[in-house]
Parts: sequence; structure tokens; C-alpha cells
Amino acid sequence: MQSDVSILYRVEGQKAPQIIEKIGRGYEEVVILPVFRSAVADIAARYYAKDMHTGQRAEIERAIRDLMMHSLKDRGFNIESVLLKSIALPAGLTRAIEEKLEAEQDAQRMQFVLEKERQEAQRRIIEAEGTRDAQKLINEGLTPMLIKFKAIEAFNKLATSPNSKIIVTNGDSPLILSPETNTATPVGRTIQN
Repeated sequence: MQSDVSILYRVEGQKAPQIIEKIGRGYEEVVILPVFRSAVADIAARYYAKDMHTGQRAEIERAIRDLMMHSLKDRGFNIESVLLKSIALPAGLTRAIEEKLEAEQDAQRMQFVLEKERQEAQRRIIEAEGTRDAQKLINEGLTPMLIKFKAIEAFNKLATSPNSKIIVTNGDSPLILSPETNTATPVGRTIQN
């Protein structure tokens, strides 16, 4: 794995003369870079390469910074931040990570579809229960007297209709004779010639 890493640091003002006197002007190559390489090796060993491409990247940067601060604080250096950038994984690993992420997304998508289907099934059950309960209430309320009353209302509407008709009934079910075709049609059914 290859990566460009930037380190933002500063030298503490009161310790700058001691640093130049003891280490020299090449303090970056002598102190900063070796501590940095060691910190990166220690922290990188704790993570998988794929973690560099996830939300753990910031955690890795913080861990490297904290380890460097621990090593350099007493020497007059203050590490402000470590930035991982231009991370290049081997092609096979990159492909494997992408395939794994794709598989995870597919699994999440399937989970969503299954949950949606469960909710739809539950909705249908509730709808069927509502229809059943409504029919039960209607059936409980239908008495022979109510049915007879509704039949009388229907006969009255037929009788006041402007269309010509002949109604033959035994009091329970009407039979309508249509004078145009000389056919009998039981109410609720249509007979075609």
C-alpha cells in the first residue's frame, strides 16, 4: 500500500534554540521523520488496508498524531495533525474491497425489499381483517324484517320509475316483465337473447 502523508507540526518557540544547538537545522530528517515512520508502522499494523478507505481513516490519522505527540512533546515539537492522502492499494485488494462493499449494499437492498414485502403482507392482513369485521357487523344487523323492508323500498323505487314495467312478485323476490321484449327478468340478473 502506498500513501502520501502530510504532517502539520510546529516547533515550540522557547525550545527552538536548544533544538538547533543539539540536533541542528536538519531536525526534521533526524527527529520528525523517524518518529513519524515508527508511528505509522505501529498504527498501520492495528488496522486493515480497507480501513484507509472508510470512516476509520480519521481515527488512523488521530492515532498516528497522538503517538507522535507522545514521543515528541518533551523534545519541543507539537504535532497538530497528520493527514493521509493519495492512498493507493494494490489493484487486487482494491477490487476485493469494492466487491465486498457492493455485496454489502446488495444485502442491505435485499433486506429493504424483504422488510417492504413484510409490511405489505401485514397491510393486506389488516385490510382483510377489516373487511371481515365489516361483513360480520352487516350480517349481524341483517334481520328478516330489515331485508323485507329493503325489498319494499326497492319495489317502491321501481314503481315510481318513469320506465314502463310489470312487476310480478311473491312478496320476497320481484320478477320484472319488459313489454318491449316480452321477457321476464329476475331482479339482480339480466337475460340476453
